[in-house]
Amino acid sequence: MRISLLFLSLLGLSTGFSQTKPTIATPDWSKNRTIYEVNVRQFSKDGTFKAVEARLTELRDLGVGILWLMPVNPIGEFNRKGSLGSYYAVRNYTGINPEFGTEAHFRDLVDQAHRLGMKVIIDWVANHTSWDHPWVRTNPDFYTKNAKGEMVPPVADWADVADLNYDNTLLRTTMIESMAYWLKTFDIDGFRCDVAGMVPVEFWDSARRELDKIKPVFMLAEASEPELHLNAFDMTYGWQHKDVFNKLASGKFTADSLRSYLTDREFKTYHPANYRMLFITNHDENTWNGNEYKRLGDAYNAMTVLTFTLPGMPLIYNGQEAGMTQELQFFERDPIQWKDHPNRAFFTRLTALREKNPALWSGIYGGNFTFARTSSDGGVFAFTRESGANKLLILVNTTSKEQSGTVRKISWTGKAVNGLTAEKTEVKPGLNFILKPWDYQIWIAE
Repeated sequence: MRISLLFLSLLGLSTGFSQTKPTIATPDWSKNRTIYEVNVRQFSKDGTFKAVEARLTELRDLGVGILWLMPVNPIGEFNRKGSLGSYYAVRNYTGINPEFGTEAHFRDLVDQAHRLGMKVIIDWVANHTSWDHPWVRTNPDFYTKNAKGEMVPPVADWADVADLNYDNTLLRTTMIESMAYWLKTFDIDGFRCDVAGMVPVEFWDSARRELDKIKPVFMLAEASEPELHLNAFDMTYGWQHKDVFNKLASGKFTADSLRSYLTDREFKTYHPANYRMLFITNHDENTWNGNEYKRLGDAYNAMTVLTFTLPGMPLIYNGQEAGMTQELQFFERDPIQWKDHPNRAFFTRLTALREKNPALWSGIYGGNFTFARTSSDGGVFAFTRESGANKLLILVNTTSKEQSGTVRKISWTGKAVNGLTAEKTEVKPGLNFILKPWDYQIWIAE
């Protein structure tokens, strides 16, 4: 089954872009990391940097390599949504949100994360500011205006923010200086850039050049436009994968649909050096589209395994390790209800599996991807990853029915061990398998 052009357009991919090798040098330290999104306000009952710092060892033990902190800046009050407002209505680009703590507390958090071997990136909102940002008074020419000369929001529903006008060269310079401040003052390691596709690519290209002069940075775009990878961003959002995962879980797609998407679009659109962030949830999905258990149901673990084994970098949203079913409020306090849950061990096994197997690493650091074929291709998604002697076979049942059959075509053979259960087998054409609904196997060459 082939994916229609209409569906591809809904996934947000252009149909005429051919992959291009990026000019940027992605930091080597990122190659086998798992990224973890921290919603500071909801991460703890206190909702502070200190509360996040107190659990950094726990996150390190989970296998987290990159901490992505949602915006840490002061939040606007004028036209504020809810009682606390949106993190993305920034009132001061070089300030700390007092809700979370002080500059010293933030510096302690970054320093401790570094001591534990983790990197820290912060959310950067370059497209708009709150209506009470000082620039509204001091630099009104920084903002987009309508025919009446009035400042406007970038989207009608975003009434709590005012759109910035990147035709203004001073705005571009000032914004880059603000980003540089966080590298110089707090030694952070990069940025996750909000609605990056709504800001000119040329700005991001300039920003990356200037920031890399201070230290090599890691840049994540909340966007999927492939041109963002060329001179600015190491990683873009794999929204398209998430949409395919949802359709697999609902029974609207088959394993063949995922094969078609990867073959016809993903691998033709993005250069092998481009990182794609793979996820089943994040702060937007959780709050606005429902928790992932509602969307994925029993397919939760199978789809998660795909985020850790397909080419890209997996994301864990805070609370997933606790089996969180909350749909966290965006404009109010709504602390995560932490509890013991099998997901903690599940994610810990997956992060370790990925870290230890070079074939599963990101971008050019990872191994070759090849489809395997089975007698149950409509229901079982099978593929191999290979980097030198490190070889894996992954089988995922993408249906709610048991699938049994044999491997018919595979790019490598030999003795192997199951990376999650320690069971052993001989990987070769004719290998028999029985996969329960939404079951999976990860075989690693011995």
